[in-house]
Amino acid sequence: MPELPSKTAPETAGPRPAASPPPTARTTETSAGKTEAPRVAVASLVGTTIEYYDFAVYGTASALVLGPAFFPSGNATVSSLAAFLTFAAAFLSRPLGVVLFGTIGDRLGRRRALVASLLLMGVATVGVGLLPTYETAGLLAPVLLVTLRLLQGISMGGEWGGAVLLAAEHAPPGRRALYASIPQAGPSLGFLLSTAVILPTLNIVGRDGFVDWAWRIPFLLSTVLVVIGLWVRTTVSESPVFSATADRTTRPRSKAPEPTPESGSRFPLGVLLKRYPRRLLLGTGAAIGGSAVYYLTIVYSISYGPKELGIPQNTMLTAASIGAAAGIAITLPVARLSDRIGRRPVMLTGAVGCVVWAVPMYASLSSRNGLVITGAYTVGLMFLALMFSPVAAFLPELFPARLRYTGASAAFILANTLGGGFAPLVATWLNSHWESPLVLGFYTGTLCLLSLLCLLALPETRDEEFDI
Repeated sequence: MPELPSKTAPETAGPRPAASPPPTARTTETSAGKTEAPRVAVASLVGTTIEYYDFAVYGTASALVLGPAFFPSGNATVSSLAAFLTFAAAFLSRPLGVVLFGTIGDRLGRRRALVASLLLMGVATVGVGLLPTYETAGLLAPVLLVTLRLLQGISMGGEWGGAVLLAAEHAPPGRRALYASIPQAGPSLGFLLSTAVILPTLNIVGRDGFVDWAWRIPFLLSTVLVVIGLWVRTTVSESPVFSATADRTTRPRSKAPEPTPESGSRFPLGVLLKRYPRRLLLGTGAAIGGSAVYYLTIVYSISYGPKELGIPQNTMLTAASIGAAAGIAITLPVARLSDRIGRRPVMLTGAVGCVVWAVPMYASLSSRNGLVITGAYTVGLMFLALMFSPVAAFLPELFPARLRYTGASAAFILANTLGGGFAPLVATWLNSHWESPLVLGFYTGTLCLLSLLCLLALPETRDEEFDI
C-alpha cells in the first residue's frame, strides 16, 4: 500500500499533483507484457528446444546404436535394457537439478538459472559425441557415458520450470497460458530437430555407417545450437514478478511488508515440502500420464517397432514426427482456450482422451502399416497436447512466486522421472513377458487414469494472483 504524503511540508504552497503510487508487480507485469513478452517467450522456446534436442538425440541414439557400442552383449534385449538404463539415469539426477537450479531461480533470478542449465546441457551433450566406445576404452566408456547422462539430467531438472516461468511471468493479463505454452512446444520441436538431423544422416551413410561413426554427428552439432541459445537467453530481461518480489524482501525493515515463511528461505525445496506437499504430489500426478505417452511414443516405440515387429526405422521416425508436429500445431490454440475457460476443463479432456486412446494407439503397431501407425500417433499426441499445453501455466500457478521455480520444476520433473524416465525400462520388461504392443496401451492408460484423478482433486488456477 502506498505511503501517505508527508505532512511536514508547508500547506500553503498550493495544490500539488497526487503522487503516483510505486510500481507493483502487477503494473510491472502488464507493462512488460506489452513489450517483452513475445521476445521472452521465443527466447525460452529456443533454449528449451535446444535442451530437448540434446535429450532427444540421446534417446534416439540409445534406441538405435548406444546399446551395442557401450554395452556389448550377446543378448539384444540386455543391450537395449542397459542403454535405456542410462537414459533413465538422467531422470534420476533431474531432482538434483530441481534443487540446484530451483534455488538459483527462486533466490537469484530465473534468467541466471536458465543460462547455467543450457550451458551444462551443451557441455554434456558434446561430451557424449566425443566418447570412445567400449571396444576402444573398455569399462571406462560406459562409466563416462553414465556420468555425462547424469549431468544432462541435472541440466534438465532446471530447464522446464525456468523456461515456462520466465514466459508466464512476462505475460500480459489473461494470456498467461498462451505465453507459457510457447516454450512447452520445445520438447516436440527438439525431437523434430533431432529427427531432421538423424534421418538424413542415416540415409546418407546407411545403418552400418551410422552405427560405426556417424551417430556422433547429431551430438557434436549441439555446439552450434547451444551457442545460439546462450546468446538468445542472455539478451532477455529478468522476470518482472521475480524482480518485484525480490525488491519487497530487500526493502528497509521499516517499509517491508510482513515476511512470509517462503520469502526469506535459503532452501526453497524445504519450505515447499513443508507447506505445499499436497499440491506437489497432485501436480506430479497430473503430469505423469502425459510423460508416459510422450516417452513411450517418442523414444521406446522407435526401438520396439523395428526390433520386435519388423517395422522399418524410417516409418517409426516419420510416424512419431508427424504426430509431434500435429501436437505442436494445436499447442497455442489449446493454451488460448485454457486462458478463456480454465486449465482443468482442457486438461481433463486430454486426460480422458489419452485413457481411451492409449490401447488403440499402440495396437496400431500390430498392423505394421505406416499410415495406420501415423494416424494413431497423431491422434494420441494431439490428446497429449490438450494435457501438456495448459500444464505450463497450471503447475506454476499452484505455488507462490518465491517458491514457483522450485515447485513447478519439482512437480514436472518428478512426473517426467516416474512416468517418462522409467517408461522404456518398464515397457522393455513388460514386452519380454507379454509379446504384444497392447501391453504398452494398458500401462500408459493406467498412468493417464492416475493423472485424471489428480486433476479432479486440484483446484482451477486460471484466476490465481501471479505476483505474490
